[in-house]
Amino acid sequence: VESSRTRMRSAVSVREGQGVVLLCGTPPRAGDLSFAWIFNEYPSFVQEDSRRFVSQETGHLYIAKVEPSDVGNYSCVVTSRASRSPVLGSPTPLVLRTDGVMGEYEPKIEVQFPETLAAAKGSTVKLECFALGNPVPQINWRRTDGLPFPSKIKLRKSNGMIEIPNFQQEDAGLYECITENSRGKNIARGRLTYYAKPHWVQPIQDVEVAVEDTLFWDCRASGKPKPSYRWLKNGEQLAIEGRIQIENGALTISNLNLTDSGRYQCIAENKHGVISSSAELRVVASAPDFSKSPMKKLIQVQMGSTVDFECKPKAFPKAKCSWKKGGEQLQENERVSLLKDGGLRVANVTKGDAGTYTCLATNQFGSARGSTSLVVTGGLSWQFLPMDSVWCSGLAAPSRLKFTFQCPAAPAGKLWYFGGEMNLTPSSQKMLCYVMLCYSASGDLMIRNIQLKHSGKYVCMVKTEVDSVASAADLIVRGTAQPIEGTDNHSPVTTYTIQARTPFSVGWQRATTVPDVIDGRTFTSTVVDLNPWVEYEFRVVATNKIGGGEPSLPSEKVRTEEAVPEIPPSEVSGGGGSRSELVITWDPVPEELQNGEGFGYVVAFRPSGTTTWIQTVVTSPDTPRYVFRNESILPFSPYEVKVGVYNNKGEGPFSAVATVFSAEEEPSTAPSGVSATSLSSSAIQVSWTAIPWKMSNGRLLGYEVRYWNKGQKEESSNRVKAAGNETSIKITGLRSNLDYYTAVRAYNSAGAGPFSATVNATTKKPPPSQPPGNVVWNVTDSRVVLSWEEVRAMDNESEVTGYKVSGDRAGNSPGLVFPCLSAWPEHAQSTPKTFHWGMDARGSGPSVLSIFSVSSFLATIFSLTLNSVL
Repeated sequence: VESSRTRMRSAVSVREGQGVVLLCGTPPRAGDLSFAWIFNEYPSFVQEDSRRFVSQETGHLYIAKVEPSDVGNYSCVVTSRASRSPVLGSPTPLVLRTDGVMGEYEPKIEVQFPETLAAAKGSTVKLECFALGNPVPQINWRRTDGLPFPSKIKLRKSNGMIEIPNFQQEDAGLYECITENSRGKNIARGRLTYYAKPHWVQPIQDVEVAVEDTLFWDCRASGKPKPSYRWLKNGEQLAIEGRIQIENGALTISNLNLTDSGRYQCIAENKHGVISSSAELRVVASAPDFSKSPMKKLIQVQMGSTVDFECKPKAFPKAKCSWKKGGEQLQENERVSLLKDGGLRVANVTKGDAGTYTCLATNQFGSARGSTSLVVTGGLSWQFLPMDSVWCSGLAAPSRLKFTFQCPAAPAGKLWYFGGEMNLTPSSQKMLCYVMLCYSASGDLMIRNIQLKHSGKYVCMVKTEVDSVASAADLIVRGTAQPIEGTDNHSPVTTYTIQARTPFSVGWQRATTVPDVIDGRTFTSTVVDLNPWVEYEFRVVATNKIGGGEPSLPSEKVRTEEAVPEIPPSEVSGGGGSRSELVITWDPVPEELQNGEGFGYVVAFRPSGTTTWIQTVVTSPDTPRYVFRNESILPFSPYEVKVGVYNNKGEGPFSAVATVFSAEEEPSTAPSGVSATSLSSSAIQVSWTAIPWKMSNGRLLGYEVRYWNKGQKEESSNRVKAAGNETSIKITGLRSNLDYYTAVRAYNSAGAGPFSATVNATTKKPPPSQPPGNVVWNVTDSRVVLSWEEVRAMDNESEVTGYKVSGDRAGNSPGLVFPCLSAWPEHAQSTPKTFHWGMDARGSGPSVLSIFSVSSFLATIFSLTLNSVL
């Protein structure tokens, strides 16, 4: 805890029975702050009640009526929720005057909420109200419209604060705080108004629309005040014209053309916020195309039924459709209808309707056609029907419902439906199972270990491509008790089991009870081994000889009482940070183990080898770290640390002691012996001598090398890093024939040290860009003679220092290469150069014979490649 206790503040002197306000002296509000007060010494926090109140708005401590026990020193603790760093204020002494006792007086309201307060939808609103007075005033709240408070509203801190979670429109209105004692009463009033930032009801989505069609893009948001709308296209304000209109946020563009395509953005805003939604409009134009939505090849229907033919090619704009049967154009009549979506409907189908139906789809960009064949068949009928049945649940042997039927049409698919949800299809000659339900290809249905949930109506359906028939049977199952609903299903209850659930548990868990076994004649029990200050729900399961019944409905939520915390934080560790810091970390204690309100941490630490602990308080239960800063901290020094817990009920245990090292100190010296050497036209090598390093300074992580060329500024240099034990690095990707400057510095977890002196190196020129010319070869006996013209490097290229000759045997696959690389002193470089190649007596391979200064060359059995090299 950062402390401002540099001196004692001026004493506050009051009479016994008088009210008093102790000022916190709040630092500038860098963010949300929380306040608490310490009485005399930590960890004695001021406990709020009807007489004492700590305002979370002002930070001040209010005592309605001072008593002798209040005499002492008071220190304000301010915690920023952003930085989670508590600050302890200077102590303020409270003393009693000796000139008598304060008489009774009416309430004087010192803490009052604003006359008008705007609250956001869904926020949690907290209103404070507290009065000084003798006797201690009572505080009550009401709405002036007479409406009762909903159950979600909580009165806290002895009615000194009202909390309204999830603020909604109906929570707005005039609120009154009534403070009253035997000497009189006072009332504070304030109005809560409702506002809501815009939020989307219907954002826009990507759309694809045909050319010449009309786009209607509905963009709707809610909020209070009602949001206004504006539209952008490709980041620019959308111009409103005859074709383009905006009404209540909706955008309409008629007679679309290809230039309307683009990225559109709908913006909704009120004075409390702005939201935006963007989507792509793609205006398309194309001839009809059946490739993505082909027509059905075959449709089978039963005589007398109605058949629909679909014709939905992809077309922009939408295609107009006409139909033919065979080669005859179809016209509408009492049985044939042309549908609005381009499809065709034929009612009361006859055998004569069988045949091929063709749809011709046309728009201004072209046409396409698709066909479907229609087959007309007869129908199905039942020979045997399923029958109703009654069973008891939990039987050891499988129970079976058997349905036998014969289908006049084959093949036919058999399906079972249960309560409109189960859909099971058997495969030929196999038994299929769905949970406890099994059936075979013959149509038999089997239910194993029947339970109450299997009661219901079962439907067997037989289907072909064109027809289906179905028949149903009811199954009644008798089973286990349901005591909470008042029935025992004809079997008395033998035992009850209590189950519990919390916001932190995984589902329902069996609770520990006294007595451990609850018989069927007992209707109360005590649940033990619960966590303090946790909300629980309970339910009861009844069991009889058949088995366990369905659980009861959950009870109302109930919270256990507070207790001293029992579990310290785990994973206490730390290290790192900046110079003169000790960083201590831990895993926060889960909410279900905090055991009460006012939960926080006590962080204790001391240099290794010493006996006195330094302690501080962290008041936020979610805080996972604490940083102690002091110029006297030596770098990389071991500290013993432990973290304890506390809440309003008292202090809990500390964690095990861990060793944590203070922050390292960044290197103070620069590497010496730095040099830079050019390796090629794109790379240089930088080397240095490692700096002297002691373990007491921490761990050296490595070196950082920065580099820049002659045309760059040093501030915009590039940087590369080398591991701690490396003393050189290769820098690649550089430009040729250019001066590069480099400097090196060491770094560790605390930061980087100073840079070395700057050294430089010049990258080499690039290799010659031209290949040797006028390559000629000659073959004499077993010799190959090769000659070429000399390559002269340009001014911006490296000088030629040699040539590389390679070749393979004519007719062989690529990769049979004979390298011949030669370099020679300058006085031997004559023009042209000649290489001699020969073969051994068996002709099994090449051999280099000699180098001559000749001008002719023959070759018939080698293909050769020649390059100049660096």
